[in-house]
Amino acid sequence: MTCDDTKLLMHAYLDDELDAAQSAAMARHLQDCPACAASYGLHGRLRKALAQPGLYHRAPDALRERWRLAQPVARPASFQSRRAPLVYAMAAGFAGALLLTSPAWIIVLQQPGADSNPVVAEAISSHIRSLQVQHLMDVVSTDQHTVKPWFEGKLDFSPRVKDLASEGFPLIGGRLDAIDGRSVAALIYKRHLHVINLYQWPADSTATAPPEVQRHGYTVIRWTAEGMRYVAISDVSAGDLKQFVLAFQNDAGTPAANPPR
Repeated sequence: MTCDDTKLLMHAYLDDELDAAQSAAMARHLQDCPACAASYGLHGRLRKALAQPGLYHRAPDALRERWRLAQPVARPASFQSRRAPLVYAMAAGFAGALLLTSPAWIIVLQQPGADSNPVVAEAISSHIRSLQVQHLMDVVSTDQHTVKPWFEGKLDFSPRVKDLASEGFPLIGGRLDAIDGRSVAALIYKRHLHVINLYQWPADSTATAPPEVQRHGYTVIRWTAEGMRYVAISDVSAGDLKQFVLAFQNDAGTPAANPPR
């Protein structure tokens, strides 16, 4: 296990979410690497400090009553009208977390309504949320035969799971997510220090879309094949993401209905 792997899996290790083999590999690396051991200790102390009950205080009853009386009576909002503020609130929360943990990272988001395609907007928001602490993976494994069975019983379809480590895109896990109003499978791959999210779900035969879109510094590539819809997104270069998509398509043995250009 390398230092880069340790950084990626640190929070899962702290939460005891790794399998036995990865936990043992992490423990050995932390014994041999003083820098990663120091980082592990820092994360552990920060986690413990943030859990202290003294950090949380209940607002006085008088203030809570003043706030309640000052709120206008709102009509029930539709799902669509509620979703947009929620997406941007999550994105704003992620930006704040980045400022705390890595000041060199800056994300500039366009104003609401700038994305013309809702699937692209949802995929970007989901990708950003996944990069938050403890949001990346539900199942942590580099073995496709562990990741694929994990989805059984959780979705109404069986996702295609491929390990592309030989192509430079190792599989590191998966999770459940939601895009376009339905549950989808999200596979997580790495490209050096970058994360690639690959979403897939049964295709709508009427769905058409440009194969490649760039928004907010991310590249999104979409295609359909054998009744499945795929969306790949990452901040790697467009060339690297195209290489990933072609590797997945070739390994799956099925050509894309809308191949990336």
